[in-house]
Amino acid sequence: MNLLTMILMITVLLSTILALVSFWLPQMNPDPEKLSPYECGFNPLGSARSPFSLRFFLVAILFLLFDLEIALLLPLPWGTQLLSPTSTLICASLVLTLLILGLVYEWIQGGLEWAE
Repeated sequence: MNLLTMILMITVLLSTILALVSFWLPQMNPDPEKLSPYECGFNPLGSARSPFSLRFFLVAILFLLFDLEIALLLPLPWGTQLLSPTSTLICASLVLTLLILGLVYEWIQGGLEWAE
């Protein structure tokens, strides 16, 4: 048998066994303490299902976007050692320009204002 086929069979078999065990293993005994929302030891002040503000999600997405930008631009100093460093610089500048234009657009539209 081929090594790749053997690895594939073991992976499928192990995944199937773990999926089946996860359905049979847990004990389903909910009580009021487990079903109550957890708020750091305090009694719940309101509904646990109250929706978050969309502005919270917008700020979170912007944070992730700029965090990803740093991860993409981190290897830029090593990219300048390539055969055509100008193309690397152009691509990095394009990414930065698009992100800055998006940030300016959100700022002008008032999407970053927390209080209305």
